[in-house]
Amino acid sequence: MKKFLSTIFALTLAFPIAAFAQGALKIGTVDMQRAFKEYSKTKDAETKINEAKNSAKKEYDDRAEAYKKALDEINNLNKQLDAPALSAEAKSQKAKERDDKIANIKNMEREISDFRQTRERQLQEQAMRMREGIVKEITDVVMEKVKTTNMDLVFDKSGLSLNGVPVLMYSHGNVDFTDDIIAVLNKPGRATSSIEKTRTSPSATPARAARP
Repeated sequence: MKKFLSTIFALTLAFPIAAFAQGALKIGTVDMQRAFKEYSKTKDAETKINEAKNSAKKEYDDRAEAYKKALDEINNLNKQLDAPALSAEAKSQKAKERDDKIANIKNMEREISDFRQTRERQLQEQAMRMREGIVKEITDVVMEKVKTTNMDLVFDKSGLSLNGVPVLMYSHGNVDFTDDIIAVLNKPGRATSSIEKTRTSPSATPARAARP
C-alpha cells in the first residue's frame, strides 16, 4: 500500500517545468494508509480475522488436550508394566495396549502439526483477500474522485520510495482530499459489492498483500 502511486514522482520529471509554473497541472494528495485505517470495513475485517484466529486456537487447544490425555495414559501403562506383581499374561496385554497407544499418539502428532500449518495458511489467505478487497475498494473511490475533479496527478502521502523515504516531501494542505475519500467510504448504504465478493468467495485466488 505504501508503494501506491510511488512511481508518479519519477513521471512528473517528464513534464516541462513551465507547466508547473503556470499551474497547468491539477495535483491532489491522499493518505491511503489513513483511509485504510479509518474505513469502517477495515475494523470489520479485523474482527472477522480475530474470530477465525480464536476459533482455530480453540480447535488446536482441544487437540493438544486430547494429546496430553493420551500421553498420560501411556505413562500410566508404563508404571503398571514396572509393577513386579504383574503376571506375564497381564504384562503382555498391557504392553500391547501401550504400543497401540504409542502408534496412535504418533498419528495425533502428525495431525496436530498438519492442522496448525493448514489453519495458519488459511488465516493468512483470508486476511490477504480481505486486505486486497479493501485496498481495491479505496482505490476505486480515489479514482472516481480523480475523474470527477479532473486531476492530472495524485500522490499517496503515506507512500515510501525504494529508499524508504517519503515520495511526497511536501504539499499544501488544500490539495489533500483524504477526508473526502473517508467520508465516501463510510457513507451509510453505499454499495460495496467488490469487497463483499472478496470476503465471501472461498475460491478467490489470493494475490500479493498490499501494504497500506
